[in-house]
Amino acid sequence: MDKGPEPSPEAVSRHPTLFRAIRRRRNPRLRRSDITVTDERAVRRAVKAASLGNAMEWFDFGIYAYLAGTIGRVFFPSGSETAQLLSSFATFAVAFLVRPLGGMVFGPMGDKVGRKKVLALTMILMAIGTAAIGLLPTYAAVGFWSPLLLILFRLLQGFSTGGEYGGASTFIAEYAPDKRRGYFGSFLELGTLAGYTGAAGLVTALTAWLGTGAMDAWGWRIPFLVAGPLGIVGLYLRLKLDDTPAYLKLGEGNVHINEAANSVETTARGDLLRIFRQHWRPLILCIALVGAYNVTDYMLLSYMPTYLSDELHYTETHGLLILVATMALLMLIINQVGRLNDRYGRKPLLMTGMLGFFLLSAPAFLLVRQGSLLGVSAGMLMLGLSLVCLLGTMSAALPAMFPTSVRYGSLSVGYNLSASLFGGTTPLVITALIGATGSDMMPAYYAMAAALVGVVAVACMKETAQQPLEGSPPSVQTEKEAADMVEARAPTPKF
Repeated sequence: MDKGPEPSPEAVSRHPTLFRAIRRRRNPRLRRSDITVTDERAVRRAVKAASLGNAMEWFDFGIYAYLAGTIGRVFFPSGSETAQLLSSFATFAVAFLVRPLGGMVFGPMGDKVGRKKVLALTMILMAIGTAAIGLLPTYAAVGFWSPLLLILFRLLQGFSTGGEYGGASTFIAEYAPDKRRGYFGSFLELGTLAGYTGAAGLVTALTAWLGTGAMDAWGWRIPFLVAGPLGIVGLYLRLKLDDTPAYLKLGEGNVHINEAANSVETTARGDLLRIFRQHWRPLILCIALVGAYNVTDYMLLSYMPTYLSDELHYTETHGLLILVATMALLMLIINQVGRLNDRYGRKPLLMTGMLGFFLLSAPAFLLVRQGSLLGVSAGMLMLGLSLVCLLGTMSAALPAMFPTSVRYGSLSVGYNLSASLFGGTTPLVITALIGATGSDMMPAYYAMAAALVGVVAVACMKETAQQPLEGSPPSVQTEKEAADMVEARAPTPKF
């Protein structure tokens, strides 16, 4: 709330009662009932359900990226391998075109009916879309209907993903205690890495076992068909949970943190128009942060195996194995990044990651271009260590940018607009830039440009580590911590 100009001392001395009332309204006394004491077991169950569900969503999405070459040959016959690859990546990008629409539908819905129900729905839709792709007839069988159906189910995947990240990160952020939000939030991206690693590992194993011929004939279907049972597991985990404490308290009308939060809660719940009108500043900041993060993320985790096979002539299996090893290392350290951003703040870790991509992308790709196993591994590791600073921090930083009553909707809209513009198009844009310029350093230059935008965005954001979420009561781990907080906020007695 805008406090306006400070009153003059003369006005305060003439109207002491009035100004005491104003101070109490701006800074109401914190009551014990305002503080949420988290249940450690409930928090861990919530984190597990959100993270495993997220892993399954990104397993589904990662399969397509790692089968891009095979998909191009099966669904887009052409005399040119580049044309096939561009067609495959264009279909990859198509799913991102409808992600903002999914965010605009599922986000406000999550603010109205609850986080849990919407996350269960996105899980179902993603599983249906992915399994359906595994059942599609090939171009050789039905002609142009084959790529048309592929695009249709890619659109369904993209639509469901529009409600996934915003909901899952909101779910964990609202369950976690304020001082450990970074640590618990990092498990969400651990799930992302696990999903990508599982997809890459399965595709690698099948390709090595079956060979390119069998993969093109029928083996490509197996990873997609695995999605059905995984979707049922994710749905079961999500439906077992209660909704978040912050959302439930919002519904009870028991949040008494400040007048601004109360105003938002009563007038903006689930209202898409008000998200754009009242929260456009954090929305723009969110889009810039997510854009920089997504370009670097998809460049490394989705595009790099294709770069290694097409530009450096690695076998598809060899390139995927290097990526799997890199992601496995990131999985080992991502939770430590979460602990660090709880202790030192979100901004220092995000700035480290953005500067890492800006300064190290060119050296990393020069190493990768050498083609040796050592050079490629070292370059991938440099990029991976920069990325993990973003992965381990973003899921705690982004939800804190918006009030509780519009958090799911605002984050889903901002995240998916940015992912649509800059994330899913990354493999397509990089492939086109390399084709147009002939320079295989274009991925590095593209990542550097994105990182520069990210540096500016991080500099403009405010620090939220160890602070309550806006529009939500403080969240602590123990009764003693709650009592100490109430005592610290109590007015000093006057004698």
